[in-house]
Amino acid sequence: MTRDTTRRAVLASVLAAGSAGLAASDAADLLDSFAPLSGEAWDAADRSLPETVESPHGPAAVARDEFGVPQVEADAEPAAYFAVGYCQAFDRLFAMDLQRRAMRGRLSEVVGEATLDSDEFNVAMGFSDAAEATWDVVAETRAGPLVEAFSDGVNRAMEDLPLPLEFELIGYEPEPWSPVDSMLMEKQISWTLTGGFGELRRALVAERLGAERAETLFPKRYDHEETILDGTETRLDGATGDAADAGGRRWDRSATGSAEPVDPALTDWLSGFESPTGVGSNSWVVSGEHTESGTPILAYDPHLSLQAPPLWYEQSVETPERSVRGATFSGVPFVIAGANDRGAWSFTNLGADVLDCYRYEIDDAGDRYRYDGEWRDFETDERETIPVAGGEDRELRVRRTVHGPLIEREGRTVGVAWTGHTATRTTAAIEAYGRSEGVDDLLEATRDFDLPTQNLVYADADGRTLYYATGRLPIRRIDGEVVDGDRIFDGSAGEGEWTGFEPFGESSWEGFVPFAEKPHAIDPDVLSTANQRPIDDPAHYVGVDYAAPYRGARIAERLAERVDEGEPTDPDFHRALQSDVRDGRAAELVPELVEAVRDRHGFDSDVIRAANDLDEWDYRMRRDSGAALIFARYLPKFRERVFGPAFSDADLGESYYPSDWTLARLPADDPLFDGRPRGALAVAALLDALDEIDEAGWDRYGDYNTTRAMTHPLGGEAPFLNYAELPADGSPATVKNYRVESSVGSSWRMAVRPGTDATAVLPGGNSGDYFSEHYDDQLRRWLDNDQRPMPLGAGGEPAVRFEPSTEGSQ
Repeated sequence: MTRDTTRRAVLASVLAAGSAGLAASDAADLLDSFAPLSGEAWDAADRSLPETVESPHGPAAVARDEFGVPQVEADAEPAAYFAVGYCQAFDRLFAMDLQRRAMRGRLSEVVGEATLDSDEFNVAMGFSDAAEATWDVVAETRAGPLVEAFSDGVNRAMEDLPLPLEFELIGYEPEPWSPVDSMLMEKQISWTLTGGFGELRRALVAERLGAERAETLFPKRYDHEETILDGTETRLDGATGDAADAGGRRWDRSATGSAEPVDPALTDWLSGFESPTGVGSNSWVVSGEHTESGTPILAYDPHLSLQAPPLWYEQSVETPERSVRGATFSGVPFVIAGANDRGAWSFTNLGADVLDCYRYEIDDAGDRYRYDGEWRDFETDERETIPVAGGEDRELRVRRTVHGPLIEREGRTVGVAWTGHTATRTTAAIEAYGRSEGVDDLLEATRDFDLPTQNLVYADADGRTLYYATGRLPIRRIDGEVVDGDRIFDGSAGEGEWTGFEPFGESSWEGFVPFAEKPHAIDPDVLSTANQRPIDDPAHYVGVDYAAPYRGARIAERLAERVDEGEPTDPDFHRALQSDVRDGRAAELVPELVEAVRDRHGFDSDVIRAANDLDEWDYRMRRDSGAALIFARYLPKFRERVFGPAFSDADLGESYYPSDWTLARLPADDPLFDGRPRGALAVAALLDALDEIDEAGWDRYGDYNTTRAMTHPLGGEAPFLNYAELPADGSPATVKNYRVESSVGSSWRMAVRPGTDATAVLPGGNSGDYFSEHYDDQLRRWLDNDQRPMPLGAGGEPAVRFEPSTEGSQ
């Protein structure tokens, strides 16, 4: 086996299975890892920014602060974004290239057969074609020339600089970057936040458990009052309450689509490409009435995948048109979440339903599908070749209907419509945010924010605040009646279509909720979002995939307490709230466990001690807590004890288990407890947990809850690229969010007083270059939420100057 084949084989296993977190190695391991490689691998150790770079877009200067954040200054916007592209490529080129390869379905070209499933899905979904359609629209906006300048900067960096180490480890060179690639990054972000096949899984659960049991275990609406809006907020029209007040609910929840599930194997396969478990965020704002300074404060921490390097990249841009600093994703030119000299903005996932699934009647040859009373050829029916390194290339049949892609797996098919398949203008909206001057500018820009559907929270230096649900929300109909989207539709009968939707083209707003009728609030006094449902009685169907309200309730509770006490808040209060680790699930589940132990006898001292520790515990998931460790390992054991038998009988794995919110509320007479008392299952689960803890040798929560899962994509082959394994606070249900099992959590934190000061921290470092001092220089700060200043304005002494060249734009 050749050296390159060996590299590909190892990397394939890492990317296919997800690398298990390994601690960073010492210098000897580093030497051993590189011993068989060519000397070119060591060129990456000497990568540095040159003192001068020729730019076809004009002069610019880049300073680097003490954490490696590029501070770009230019008189012309294209010159600034050429420099931004250069800096992103210097710091994150491998991450940029890896992600675009994944979205284009070209991982197997450099990795091999292990990533074929991913490539087949991404090619079938047509993400690249959607990005092309989006660029056709964005190119004509104010953002277009800036995206082109950014791409020029990326490509100049590839020409000027040695490639990052990872390219030598795998053995390939990246292709030039294009504006379409940046649009593809927008699609990737949007899919991560909105891509889901929940209706397929719900149909399967309903078939195997029965519709009534499915509704009990998987309610479409959690019974709580912790919504984002309470109906008293002011709307765009100056009125209060929700738009439904004017005309009542406008859709029919009783109308039904197909209850029959699609093939279980296809359902499970598609589920593997959904948003990662736990994706969400926290964001809140308080008006100047409740702050020491008299200006609003906005706090934000998005919960996304944690890895080395981080998903987010921090940058600052200073031009006559904008002074903006904050976080973006590698490959995206503009700050997505951050602040300018007038305001600050942030986003949490709305949980909106923007993807529908369709069943079709297809002829025996598979060449036509039934639609609108006649047989039709597929809108697209072609063969695409997926190159495979070290193996045979794979040919994939790509078919599309009037609704979008037709996904096929072993002869089973399902049609998909996703709002991201059409041309979207979100890039133009984000660009406009960076040069906005207040609420009115934000509202105007948000009209172009098509996808992902998000909870936008904003505050400005004038004391204004804003909440708005962004993105296109589809309106579905069956036989003329508006219905929700939580079902599988009959595509051949035209059920659930979105009027005006043009997959891989440009859509109108005709079949979507009007902008003024989406959930929103103008100048809210105190408002927080944590992925819970936005409002109790919306005018239009939004979705059903909302988070349980543990985080939302805790944030709202602490904000309300402070306001009710009449105590003004300051940035320290908000950073402390971001660090809150009280787990609401423990408050619900631990007392019954303690009672169950004490109602029974004959336990050894370890069990009694564990029950006593839990009884005295404050429910905070701190890394130094023994009780937190017991609860963290008890909960999955209790889930398995309660749900395992029935779901196993129905051939449904643990990924189908109901939520912890449901688990905590199951009554003692639920059929799941038939002949198995709830208390007895709780005690058995505790014994299971104590056995596991003893076997693993854990003493405190931080022994189990570590950063081990925050790995580099090549961490299996080159473990030195992974971050150090360190103890961490937090859980899936705490404000300070961390999920060690899925490596999802607070992927960026910031606290901003618009127009004055801001702080932020990344989970690792701003550089993706292992040899850089900024590769992991914020990791410990992130663990402690020790945020550092995030100033606006130009930087210090330039590290690199971009000088005009005589050549035209590349």
